[in-house]
Amino acid sequence: MRLTRFGHACVRLDTDQGSLAIDPGVYSDPAALDGVDAVFITHQHADHCNEAELRRLLNDRPGTRLYGPTAVAETLMDLPVSVVSEGDAVPEAGTEVKVLGRHHAVVLPDLPRVPNVGYLVDGVFHPGDAFTVPDFPIRLLLAPVAAPWSKIAEVVDYLRAVDAPAVIPIHDASLSDIGLATVDRRLEHLFRGAYRRLPDGQALTI
Repeated sequence: MRLTRFGHACVRLDTDQGSLAIDPGVYSDPAALDGVDAVFITHQHADHCNEAELRRLLNDRPGTRLYGPTAVAETLMDLPVSVVSEGDAVPEAGTEVKVLGRHHAVVLPDLPRVPNVGYLVDGVFHPGDAFTVPDFPIRLLLAPVAAPWSKIAEVVDYLRAVDAPAVIPIHDASLSDIGLATVDRRLEHLFRGAYRRLPDGQALTI
């Protein structure tokens, strides 16, 4: 399987039997959707769910399958979203996408929490906007490292709790080059596993 990062929280996974994208948002490169067979969305926030690009995709490739929690289906309205929730397992791209988690991380105590699910694909876990800890080992964590709902100490705690042998940072479009370097330096120092930044547009074979 080949993993390619397309900016912010968006990654694409390609196998010899198909391809899927996770969280193509407004801060991501729309090229992530080119020729894709399925799209998995963790929650409805625009930085994870670019409605205009999804409509373009379905106009060009009407057979493309969309998956997400109930609130995503409600947000996208007339688009054919298959609703998924924790415990589901979806066959795509010759593998199985398992659904984990239920809620977005708390932004502020007085703001309602929206549904958020994570996706586990062949040992690679994308948690969306949450610190969901799988109850079984994973081999690669796509870790959100910069958000209004987190601080670096919480990210470190999350990496240690999941204890994956490898971590690739995501969800960082709000950071400058200086901010990215600072986060990477801290996490590389404080996390005992293999931490690696994957530049946008570059692929990694897993």
